[in-house]
Amino acid sequence: MKKLMWVIAVAAVLFFLVGLAVKAVAFLLWVAPFLLLAALLVFFLNRSGGKRIP
Repeated sequence: MKKLMWVIAVAAVLFFLVGLAVKAVAFLLWVAPFLLLAALLVFFLNRSGGKRIP
């Protein structure tokens, strides 16, 4: 019975950690497109850099 209790406790902790990881990944999936757009904007602004084409 003690082994069963430990197995259940370990499974509960693992499920809790997996749940937190899934929520973190879901959050990052919402943040990633905005970060990508910001990176592209900075890239193109640096690329143009106010240089004049002769």
